[in-house]
Amino acid sequence: MTTVEKIVVPGDEPFEALIALPDSASGPLPGVLLIHDITGAEPDIERNLRIIADRGYVALAPLLFTVGGRRRLTCVVSALGSLSTRRGRSFEVIERARIALAETPSCTGDVAVTGFCMGGGFALLVADQKYAAAAPFYGSVLTHGFAGPDMCPVVASFGSRDPILIRGEKRLAKALDKNGVDHDTKTYPGVGHSFANQMDVPQSLLRVTGFAYDEDASSDAWDRVFAFFDARFGERAS
Repeated sequence: MTTVEKIVVPGDEPFEALIALPDSASGPLPGVLLIHDITGAEPDIERNLRIIADRGYVALAPLLFTVGGRRRLTCVVSALGSLSTRRGRSFEVIERARIALAETPSCTGDVAVTGFCMGGGFALLVADQKYAAAAPFYGSVLTHGFAGPDMCPVVASFGSRDPILIRGEKRLAKALDKNGVDHDTKTYPGVGHSFANQMDVPQSLLRVTGFAYDEDASSDAWDRVFAFFDARFGERAS
């Protein structure tokens, strides 16, 4: 099994991060920055980091709720505040994490970004030309104001039974089309929010509330993401 290690990214406000490298890495590889959802559940973050590393990328996830050793509730409030105002500490942490990943000796320096729910929202908000591509899973920023012509290409995934992001794909695609951003968006039928996250909660309960994991949708979404990433990394390397 791919090893996931915890590191500390130093600075005035240090924070923890999880990093995973492919088992048989040969030479520097592109990187993928993963931004977690509001739960910050490390077992699920580790599982998704392994999925990314097993496809041949160096994967790193900043643990947003560990900044400066602050209490979890304070960090959650701070992260949500950053997401809603589009500025603040969380964006600084994400950028420091991107730099740390890009400077990892096993990374080529070229990085894509992915994220889930809250993290998908951050992935869209930071998705400029520093990134090869952005892959939000049920990203929570869906109004036209976040999009711009300087965004990197976007591959996004939604669930048709998502109780939070009604018409999420259509609203996102409209904003990306308006700004001429290359994109691949898809809504998976019969699944809801968090279909690519495995929570430590009975699936029967999550299914009723529209938050259950779905293996088939998750697998297909990741296949689309990796095909999209491979193409964009290839374009930037040529």
